[in-house]
Amino acid sequence: MTTTDTTACILCSRNCGLSVEIENNRFKKIKGDKAHPFSQGYICQKAARLEHYQNHDDRLTTPLQRQSDGSFKPVSWDEALDDIARRLVAIRDQHGGNAFAFLGGGGQGNHLGGAYSRQLLAAMKSYFSYNSLGQEKTGDFWVNGRLFGKQTCHTTEDVEHADYVLFIGTNPFQAHGIPNARDTLKHIKKDPDRTMVVVDPRRTETARMADIHLQLRPGTDAYLMSAMLAIIVREGLHDRDFLARHCRGFDQVEHALKTIPIADYATRADVPLATLEKVARDFANADSACVRIDLGIQQTLHTTLNGYLEKLLYLVTGNFGKPGGNNLHTMLLPILGHTDERNRKYKRTVHHKMFPIAGIYPPNILPDEILHEGEDRVRAVFVDSANPLLTWADTSAYEKAFASLELAVVIDVTFTETARAAHYVLPASSQFEKWEATGFNLEFPVNGFHLRHPLFPPKTGTLPEPEIYTRLLEKMGALPEHFPKLERLARLEAKRGQYFGSLAALGTVLARNRQWVPLAASIVYRTIGKTLPNNAAATAPLLALTHVYAQQHYKAVKRAGHKGNRLTLGANLYQAILAGRSGVTLSEHRFEDLWTFIAHKNGRIHLAIPEMLDELKGIQTEAAADKDYPFILMAGERRSYNANQIYRDPSWRKVDPHGAMRMHPEDAARLGIDNGEKALCRSARDSIEVVVEVDDSVRTGMVTLPHGYGMRYRNSAPIGPELNRLTDSRHCDPLSRTPFHKHVPVRIERCEV
Repeated sequence: MTTTDTTACILCSRNCGLSVEIENNRFKKIKGDKAHPFSQGYICQKAARLEHYQNHDDRLTTPLQRQSDGSFKPVSWDEALDDIARRLVAIRDQHGGNAFAFLGGGGQGNHLGGAYSRQLLAAMKSYFSYNSLGQEKTGDFWVNGRLFGKQTCHTTEDVEHADYVLFIGTNPFQAHGIPNARDTLKHIKKDPDRTMVVVDPRRTETARMADIHLQLRPGTDAYLMSAMLAIIVREGLHDRDFLARHCRGFDQVEHALKTIPIADYATRADVPLATLEKVARDFANADSACVRIDLGIQQTLHTTLNGYLEKLLYLVTGNFGKPGGNNLHTMLLPILGHTDERNRKYKRTVHHKMFPIAGIYPPNILPDEILHEGEDRVRAVFVDSANPLLTWADTSAYEKAFASLELAVVIDVTFTETARAAHYVLPASSQFEKWEATGFNLEFPVNGFHLRHPLFPPKTGTLPEPEIYTRLLEKMGALPEHFPKLERLARLEAKRGQYFGSLAALGTVLARNRQWVPLAASIVYRTIGKTLPNNAAATAPLLALTHVYAQQHYKAVKRAGHKGNRLTLGANLYQAILAGRSGVTLSEHRFEDLWTFIAHKNGRIHLAIPEMLDELKGIQTEAAADKDYPFILMAGERRSYNANQIYRDPSWRKVDPHGAMRMHPEDAARLGIDNGEKALCRSARDSIEVVVEVDDSVRTGMVTLPHGYGMRYRNSAPIGPELNRLTDSRHCDPLSRTPFHKHVPVRIERCEV
């Protein structure tokens, strides 16, 4: 029997709506969901192959316990959780909260469980949360905190309505990240009144569609952007009225920019000065212009400075808070926090004395925090929806660190490389076997949310994360197993679906039991959650979030069509989310509302960031190239058939089975390497064998490798390049500790047959 249903893609931050045909508990056909309020039927080729995630031979179906010989033994859930709880409590009581760290959580669409996993940190009296955003985006979050007042003030871009679009270090044709990426790019390309500029060392698919491609030297983005800003300021193209009304500190920024040697920086970036000047002038003079960036400038030299400069481009020109510009946006799920390191209440790590940014610690430092000598080292970790031994920098350091842990627990749907190094592996239900959602709702002025209902029954032996963490907290003695009064009240209120009394009673319980406050998600899961239809218990924490959202954005929520007053609107919004199989529109703001999102008390953007202005002065002294490693590897390139780690079965790929290393024909000829031959790619850290693809889209002196390879499948050897064998955790941004994945010095050696 074939049935049809709706869901969303889980491969990138866009989470496009999907219409699916299901037969015998398998995806039969996948296409875009035209009813989805944002993607409106758009789909890329990667989403069409989600069956390779849902059903493959490495799915986990029972908890596994590591034996002394390194093998794994199936155990029951009670056996596993009883022992894990006992060992966690013992480590906490003997060594304190510093001994525990939480790793991962979320992926691209597995965010609903985050409300539950964070509780474990509280139960362990720890602050140490590490995830992949900490090796990608935290430099950007830090800059946002200084500019806008809080690190939760996250920016987005209105590419769809911009007259002039500047893509820096991003390839939306493959990486997406903007609404309906390929359709949007085609519309811009076909419109003679719109301009697309791409800044990228490689002639990407997006660059081929652009009006102008600035093919700069790898790692020189800071020179290019600061030169553009200097041109704009020197020629008086900045928006004086915008700066006077909405900003402070421009005088300091202007002084710094006027010292920039524009021609010298164009030379360093290896781009034509005349073209750079044209781009700067046209961007500043456009009626509406926006900047879209990604990991190309966030994982390379001057990571945090790059984030500052790209924001100055649209702020100095007044392309902020307007249609076709860059904007702030709302969030329903609080995936980011605010942890300004100038406030001493935020915990620093023991060894590196590193502070969190947006509540996240950088993965680059974790091996040292585990391996350093001392009573207060990290001794136990929980890994959820992440694979740090493959995807975080410096695989060798992580392997050594994990081998020294007293307890490592992995929660995942599959037997990952990190799971192989764990003491316990706990099988989660897949993202299509449980209620789930993403927190990547980054739209303005109209924002939405898609709560995904289960499409399949969970595989026997698996559990959803809310159940795993709640059971564990109960076994640790952090929570009782039952809340009889709250459960009874929730049953009485279930028919109306408002739960006002239940939430009020919960507030009273938490006021009397302050130690339960950080564990509220599991309490509502065990009380209100039990009464929700269609086994939707995991969604119960959303009820509190919708109340908060509706209060904060009351007029915008009403404008989106939701009914209710100040008391009832939040509950009605939750019910709409629960019923909205294709997602719902949360809120509809006006552009003038954006200025209420600024968190500085004076309501202004603070442009002058001393740390960034100091670094801007320092980039005039450029480090010499490493003669022993003459190539620059840009690691983690996005291609047609690579995705995140959830696709483990290599048969999903129609092309590029080896994850080939792209190299310019002149470099290949000089090294005597033919297309399709094997070579050795060696960094100062390690070496890996690669297959060479001769390709003139890359510059001479640079090579690229894709992410999403290096996995083992059905106990095979690693398939494709293990990129993080080459990366060194010390090769990173000094402020955010973001690894320089896009600027790894390597040398290429021909493999002798």
